[in-house]
Amino acid sequence: MYSYQMRLEGDVLRVGFNRVLPAKGDRIVRDAVEQLSQMIDSGQLSGGGVLMIDGPQSVPVAYALGHRLSHLYEAIAILDPKIGKKGHKTYIVTITHGSSKYQVGDLIETPESQMERTVIKVVLCGPPHSGKSCLRDGLKKAILGILGAPYPYVITACPDGEGSWHKEAYENDEKSTKDIKLSNKGDFSPELAKEVASWVKSANQPINIIDVGGRISPENERVMGEATHAVILSGDETKVSEWREFCQRLNLKVVAEIHSKYDAIEDEISVQKDWQGFLDEANIDFPLLAGTVHHLTREEDVSGRPMVQALANLVVKLIKQS
Repeated sequence: MYSYQMRLEGDVLRVGFNRVLPAKGDRIVRDAVEQLSQMIDSGQLSGGGVLMIDGPQSVPVAYALGHRLSHLYEAIAILDPKIGKKGHKTYIVTITHGSSKYQVGDLIETPESQMERTVIKVVLCGPPHSGKSCLRDGLKKAILGILGAPYPYVITACPDGEGSWHKEAYENDEKSTKDIKLSNKGDFSPELAKEVASWVKSANQPINIIDVGGRISPENERVMGEATHAVILSGDETKVSEWREFCQRLNLKVVAEIHSKYDAIEDEISVQKDWQGFLDEANIDFPLLAGTVHHLTREEDVSGRPMVQALANLVVKLIKQS
């Protein structure tokens, strides 16, 4: 069994991580290369014009795939869920090798429709230093552990320099990770807000999680205005109401309000409304989930915390159709 999976469908190579066989990066890239070699040797990947790759990839896997495949195909294109026409998948050409049709940076829009599935865009918001990035990482891992759940696509929409790469890097080299975060940190300019908002607007995966900065600002207003739902996480309970009002002004459905208690020793779920499957949101009182989550820290895996598990199940249920 491989920790990384792939299959060819026409001109599209579907790829993704094996959720039931978690592995570290070195094992994943070795498994990816071995599978790729088998597909090449068997003639499945025989080369030609353009090959499009659809699915999550680590940076090492992306380099390995690109190196092997660029010798077989005139062009390699990667799916970017943040761009393109709503309801269709759009790929960016990243490698060309003797192609007269494509250049690096060209967009390829496929006819594959995505209109039949529900798309939710959930903002993680609240005051600074509440643990939003830790919650984001734990929530993503918890969703990945739910059988049949779609892959949770994360958009980092805050200027603090901390992306989805941060937790794993922090576990391996704390000092270098802090240095990188500091060097990446910048101001949230109107231009950046406009660009990030376009990512959120175009995001077309079933589950999209948007991690925003800890300020009620015009920049966050622009980004969050393209979302559909919100989760408020606050280390200060007195700040929840102003964030709730901010979300409501943007017509976001606040599905969860969570108090982050760093020094607590356990989670407490005070509200967990009993519902199944698709929500008739016109007849639902929000939030659906409320309570506390304890000790959000990079040093611990928080994905198994009761509140994080409850939130993961809630997010997955939001996309179910009637």
